[in-house]
Amino acid sequence: MKGKWLSVKRVLCTITMLLLCAFGFTGCGTQQQAANQGAPDKVKIGVSIWSSTDVLGSQCKRILDAAADALGVELVYVDQGHVSEKVTSSVETLVAAGCQGIIICNSSDTEMASAIKTANDNGVYLAQFFRIINKDKSKDIYDQAVKSPYYIGAVHENEIENGKKLVQILLDKGCRDIGLIGWEQGDATWLGRWEGYKAGIEDWNASHPSDQAKLSDPQYAGTSSEGGAKAAEALMSADPKLDALIPAGGGGDPLQGAIAAVERAGKTGQIKVVSTDFLPDLGERLENGSIAGESGGHYCDPLYAFMMVYNAIKGNYKGIENNFVDMEFPYLYVSSPADYGEYDKYFVKQLPFTKDELVDMSKMTLDQLKESAAKLSIADAAARSAK
Repeated sequence: MKGKWLSVKRVLCTITMLLLCAFGFTGCGTQQQAANQGAPDKVKIGVSIWSSTDVLGSQCKRILDAAADALGVELVYVDQGHVSEKVTSSVETLVAAGCQGIIICNSSDTEMASAIKTANDNGVYLAQFFRIINKDKSKDIYDQAVKSPYYIGAVHENEIENGKKLVQILLDKGCRDIGLIGWEQGDATWLGRWEGYKAGIEDWNASHPSDQAKLSDPQYAGTSSEGGAKAAEALMSADPKLDALIPAGGGGDPLQGAIAAVERAGKTGQIKVVSTDFLPDLGERLENGSIAGESGGHYCDPLYAFMMVYNAIKGNYKGIENNFVDMEFPYLYVSSPADYGEYDKYFVKQLPFTKDELVDMSKMTLDQLKESAAKLSIADAAARSAK
């Protein structure tokens, strides 16, 4: 009996050892597989945007779709209208959709606290476009972004400089009584532009004591054409001497509404309009006087954010934590039909990057991407097109 029991024990021990070895080999195999897994073959990137169908949003979608096609990436769009709760929930929606990375055009800095936490919790890479977290006014959120191993950085413009230059276009054309249209009151980009408009007026008035200019308080339009029209009508009604309007942005639709309101009032050319966001018919509008000048051509912002996220997903970027990437993108300015003609040739009739150039861009380091973004211009696009 005892011998039989020893035999049974031996069998049980053998089975146990085999099971332990099996588990050991399985565990090692799983770890080795994870180590060898590397970059995923199929990349899915989410795009959280105010609108993928308005003037600027559709231009963004066009360049993003071209990049995704060149690289075999699946894109998922969520239009959130810059409504705060929709902005934050869009990140959760895109994570749930299986996106390994997300690019986002948020409205306010506070939304980024939730977005970054969601990215961290789910191991999803995140980058902003048209926005950057304000290092001074939102220090806690900025610090959260810097420390995150998944938040890469932001692609944006110098909005204060943009505001100053647009005001200067109006002042150079003789305007001194300027009405201002904003979109959402707390929007980070709007606040930067507004600061620039005010600085431009202050600089002018300090240098021209006998030729003073003034800027109205803003009327808010949201991001709709109807909102832009109502805001323009309110400003014209409140000030019969108004000689200029700045619909600050919001995707292009508020600008279209404001222009329509000026046309209905019979004041096309009398009230000069400048804005940010190039319209599809900008060349014609510069000729007929319904627009005096524009800044724009910046729809490549999301392209660079996309490339940052793509490279992170592919494992090409290491040490993201504590390395906040601040990528500044230049605006293009037009104030005449001739200016627009060159832009139309290289940024509208064709994209500023070919398929091969998009593939090359996907292999760039962050420093190389920053250099590429900083030099993008009509001249740069023309030179590459001529090769």
